[in-house]
Amino acid sequence: MAPYQFIERPTPFNTKGGSTLPIFAVTPAHIETGTIDPIALDWAKKAGYKAESGSLLLIPTAAGHLGGALFGLGANPSEQPYITGKLARSLPAGDWHVETAPLTANRLSLGFGLGSYRFDRYRSDKQAAATLMIPRDADGADIKRQLAGVFLARDLINTPTNDMGPEQLEAAFRGLAEHYKAEMSVIIGDDLLKENFPLVHTVGRASADAPRLLELRWGKKGHRKVTLVGKGVCFDTGGLDIKPASSMLLMKKDMGGAANVMGLALMIMDAKLKVELRVIIPVVENAISANAFRPGDIYKSRKGLTVQIDNTDAEGRLILADALAYADEESPDLLIDMATLTGAARVALGPDLPPFFTDDENLAHDLTEASLETDDPLWRLPLYMGYDKDIRAKIADITNAPAGGMGGAITAALFLKRFVSNAKSWAHFDIYGWAPTERAHSPGGGEAQAIRALYHHIRHG
Repeated sequence: MAPYQFIERPTPFNTKGGSTLPIFAVTPAHIETGTIDPIALDWAKKAGYKAESGSLLLIPTAAGHLGGALFGLGANPSEQPYITGKLARSLPAGDWHVETAPLTANRLSLGFGLGSYRFDRYRSDKQAAATLMIPRDADGADIKRQLAGVFLARDLINTPTNDMGPEQLEAAFRGLAEHYKAEMSVIIGDDLLKENFPLVHTVGRASADAPRLLELRWGKKGHRKVTLVGKGVCFDTGGLDIKPASSMLLMKKDMGGAANVMGLALMIMDAKLKVELRVIIPVVENAISANAFRPGDIYKSRKGLTVQIDNTDAEGRLILADALAYADEESPDLLIDMATLTGAARVALGPDLPPFFTDDENLAHDLTEASLETDDPLWRLPLYMGYDKDIRAKIADITNAPAGGMGGAITAALFLKRFVSNAKSWAHFDIYGWAPTERAHSPGGGEAQAIRALYHHIRHG
């Protein structure tokens, strides 16, 4: 069974064997020492080709037809492990194979696949693309699985809110669950109050598209309990503390945590990992209406803690609070939450390096190793309890928006920590979910972050 696709698209890989054109992936040293195909070397020298990182030189046949391509890796290929992603966007349409390359087969193929991503759902000028034959010594099934997870996250984030509101996100979640025969349940609207999810209801009640809590269960009881929680704010106006236009422009991506845990869940289920998987996604639109929640309001959470609303634009932690408390009630072995939560995380580490928080030293070590192994960047920030005093409120247990704003990523993580007490291990990921610029393995736009590293950890942990 092929992995789930939210948007069906052609595979970036071919299986045409000897009828494909060759690619010679080379470094400047290969050109200087002449250790490549003699015809390709002769053409490279005549063209003055230097094999700079990401450069492409097409090679003609004696009859003047397209005969192959040279692809530059630069002097240090290890610095850009997924550089072959550029090939997917620069090669002419057609079927190709890599003839020689100083790269591992898995890394080479995954890089090409990641770089092949296009979000052309709304374009009428769809263009044919190059395809690559996966080398025989690569794990083709796992490469396709990881691509499917990454593409699902990218597709969900890139889809504008008029087509990715709470109702449509539920439909995508249902499609994923049905594809892998998982159990799914949904709690919608005022039923959230009956089932004790008051903060999810509070944040989402002003939208015409009702708030909801999505849940998926998959796997065999008795296996390691892995629970994923993702922030699903389909659009964030900021609420009554409304954002300026420049800050609202990208708010369709505020469901990036949900998109990423769905991509990770896809990988886990497709690989049939021996885990008891549970996925919980609180879904809302933070809109403005007469019944919108207000600054100064105080609400009781599912866990019983009261929360003072000091900024309606700090809504993500509110819906996560109820979802994490719910997840924690079953004492999972591993509890992961992912959220596009704070601008402070981006100020600290930029858009490409998501921080994670945990007080489990072994988990932190393993996640760091997984990050290095998969070249899926992560950086641990501290759950510094010295800042815990900042989330205390004057007339409620805690505030959703500490005064001053300093250390905002840490205080947000400490807020969430209040709602996790039974899980054996917990980690919070504050992701951006967006690539502001094109990179070798990404054309820019919606992005999967940390889920390849997490998949590697769960698979081998």
